[in-house]
Amino acid sequence: MRAILEVLLSLLAVFGLLSLGWLAFGRLLSPAGGEGCCVVIPTRGRGDGLEQAVTGMLWLRGGGLMNAPILLVDCGLNDEGRAVAAALCLREPGLGLCHISELSVYIKQLPEE
Repeated sequence: MRAILEVLLSLLAVFGLLSLGWLAFGRLLSPAGGEGCCVVIPTRGRGDGLEQAVTGMLWLRGGGLMNAPILLVDCGLNDEGRAVAAALCLREPGLGLCHISELSVYIKQLPEE
């Protein structure tokens, strides 16, 4: 019985050390995003893959790995794609949408951190 307990405790210790190493290594390699940083996601057509891209960026932001505004740029969205982008902007705070011709104006208006 004691041997089983020692094996379980050893496995838990190894798992804990691996988890800490994974988190530390991930923190070193993750995008930071800070002052002057903005995530720009170009969108086209029906907006295929748009929700997945936004979800990935929100995951980074939620985990504290990135602190940057997310901007969807309309590079030729059709009506369906605009509806997807607008729904995402309504659902998620801190998400912006602009046309490609307005990109420089939008970026200049971003608040400085």
